[in-house]
Amino acid sequence: MGSLRVRFGLLVGSAAALVVLAAIGLYAALHAAERTLDATLDAQVRLELIAELSGRLTEFGLAAVEAVSDKPGRPERLANARNEVDRALNAVDEGLSRAVAGAGGVLDRTQYTARARPLARLRAARAMLDRQVAQIQREPDPARRADAIRGALNAFGAVTGQPLTFLVEAERRAVEASSTEVRTLAARMRGVAVAAAVVIVLLLLLLHQSLTRPILRRIEAIRAGAAAIGRGELDTRLAVASHDELGLLVASFNRMAARLKRREARVAADRAALEEIVARATADLRGANARLEEIDRSRRRFFADVSHELRTPLTVILGECDLAARAPDTPERFRPVIATIRKRALRLHRRVGDMLRVARSESGQIALERRPVGLAAILAEAVESCDPEARRRRIALELEPSAADAEVLADAEWLRQIVEGLIDNALRHAAGATRVRVGFAPRAGGAAVTVTDDGPGFPAEAEALFERFRRGEGAGPAPAGFGIGLALARWVVERHDGVIRLESGGPGDGASGARVVIELPGEDMREDAA
Repeated sequence: MGSLRVRFGLLVGSAAALVVLAAIGLYAALHAAERTLDATLDAQVRLELIAELSGRLTEFGLAAVEAVSDKPGRPERLANARNEVDRALNAVDEGLSRAVAGAGGVLDRTQYTARARPLARLRAARAMLDRQVAQIQREPDPARRADAIRGALNAFGAVTGQPLTFLVEAERRAVEASSTEVRTLAARMRGVAVAAAVVIVLLLLLLHQSLTRPILRRIEAIRAGAAAIGRGELDTRLAVASHDELGLLVASFNRMAARLKRREARVAADRAALEEIVARATADLRGANARLEEIDRSRRRFFADVSHELRTPLTVILGECDLAARAPDTPERFRPVIATIRKRALRLHRRVGDMLRVARSESGQIALERRPVGLAAILAEAVESCDPEARRRRIALELEPSAADAEVLADAEWLRQIVEGLIDNALRHAAGATRVRVGFAPRAGGAAVTVTDDGPGFPAEAEALFERFRRGEGAGPAPAGFGIGLALARWVVERHDGVIRLESGGPGDGASGARVVIELPGEDMREDAA
C-alpha cells in the first residue's frame, strides 16, 4: 500500500462495502417486518371473519326458531340466513387457505391446516340443524315442536361453540406471536444498528489514524515549508518519508527550493554587478552634469558679457551717426550711408538687447513688476513705435478699436516690448502681407491680445518657432533675425501666468493668415491668488 491511490481506493471500497451491507441488512429487516405485519393483519382479518361467522350462526338459529313457531314469518328468511352462514364459512376457509399458502415453515402450515377441522364441524352443525328444522316443521303438535326446536338449538350451540372458541383463540395467539416477532425484530434491528455504528466509528478512527492523520501531517509540513520559502528561507528542505505521491511532491519541492537558492545567488551576483555599473554610470553622469552646468554657466556669462560689451560701441556708433547726420558740414553724398549705418546699428542694438534679456531670463535676473494696467495705452504705444517700419515696408499697421479698455495684471514695459517684437516679426516675416492688425478683447478672468497679418500663415511646425534660435523664413532671400523673439515672448508670458499660441488660416485666407494670441490674467486673478 505504498500508493495513495491504493489507500484511497481501499477507503472508498470499505465505505462502499459498509453501505452495501447496511442496505442488505435494512432490506432484510424491512422484508421480515413487512411479512410479520402482513401476518398480523391477516390474523386480524380472520378474527373479523370468525366474528361475522358467529353472528351469522346466531341469526341462522333465530331463523330456525321462527320457521317452526305457530306463526312463522317469511319463509325465505331461513334460506337467507343459511346462505349467509355458508358465505361466512367460505370467507373464513379462503382466509385460512391463503394463510397456509403463505406460511414459510412446516409448523405454520400444520397449525393452519388444523384450523380446517373446526370449520368442517361448523358446516356439519349447520347442515344438521337444517335437517332438524325440516323434521320439526312436519310435527303437528306445537308443544312437541317447541321442545324439539329447543333441543335442536341446544345441540347446535354445543356443537358450534367449541370450534368458534378454538378458531378465535388460534387467531389471537397468531396475533400475539406476530406482535412478539415484531418486537423481537425491532430489538434485533436496534442491536444491529448499534453494532454497525460502533464498527463504522471504529473503522473511521482506524482509517483516520492510519491514513488521514499522517497525510494531514505531511501536507502541513509542505505548507510550512512553502511559507518558509515565501519568507525567503531558501535553505528549507523537507524529509522524504515515503515514495508515494506525497513523497514525490516533497522531492519536487526540495528540488524547486534548491533551484530557487541557486537562482537567488545568481540574482544577487547580477544585482551587485548592476549596482556597481549603476554607481559608475551615476558618478560619470554627475561629473558630466557638473561639467555641463559649468559650461552652461560659462555660456550664459559669455552671452551676457558679449551682449553688454556690444551695447556700448553700438550706442557710440548710433550717437556718432546722429551727430554726423545733424552736422551741417557733412557732405550730402555721405548722408544716405550714415542713415544706412544708423539703421543697421539700431537693428543690431535691438538684437543685442534681446540677447541680453535672454541671458538675464536664464539667470533669473529679470524681475517683473506686475500691476493692473490698461491694454489700450500699451498697444497704442507699441503700434506707434513700429509705425515707421510699417510705412517703410508699405504695410498698413492698425490698432483695432475697442468699446472699452481691458485691464490685466502685467508688467507694462515687458508687455509693450513683447507686442513690439510680435509686430516686427509680422512686418519682416509675413511675405506678401499688406496689413497687420493689433487688437485686444476682454475674456473670462482677463483679456486676450492678438497680432494678425494677412500673409501666408505659419508653417505646419509652428510650435517649433518658440524654440530658442529657431528662425522662420523671412520676406527676403535669406532668414532674418536671431530666432530669440518668440522664445523670449513665451518666457515673459508664462511668467505672467498667461498663454501664448500661434494660429494660422493658410495663404490667401485674408486677415486670418497668421495670428498670435496672448491670454493674460486680470485683476480678479491676483485677488484669488492672494
